[in-house]
Amino acid sequence: MLTLPPQVTPRAFERLAEIGAAAQGKALRIAVEGGGCSGFQYEIDLDEPKDDDLILSDKGETVVIDAISLPFLTDAVIDFSEELIGARFVINNPNASSSCGCGTSFAM
Repeated sequence: MLTLPPQVTPRAFERLAEIGAAAQGKALRIAVEGGGCSGFQYEIDLDEPKDDDLILSDKGETVVIDAISLPFLTDAVIDFSEELIGARFVINNPNASSSCGCGTSFAM
């Protein structure tokens, strides 16, 4: 089965530009850590890229994923969502067998 690296939507890159992440020398870091109510949780933060990161860039904006988190995010789509309850970066991860209502915790 063919697997693809994570994809970032144009809307997510646009939101990074609005935040001014590149102007601050920062990238959007997506990481997977143990914990959360479902076993794993996403950590989403602005951070400086590191040497072993996968770097996804468009129009001067950057999203980075560390090597340990990358296998958990194969074929995932990183997007930005604006809803009545708030605006946030979201990860649509086909590898997650279940997720929590908070949107940051998932099981594999």
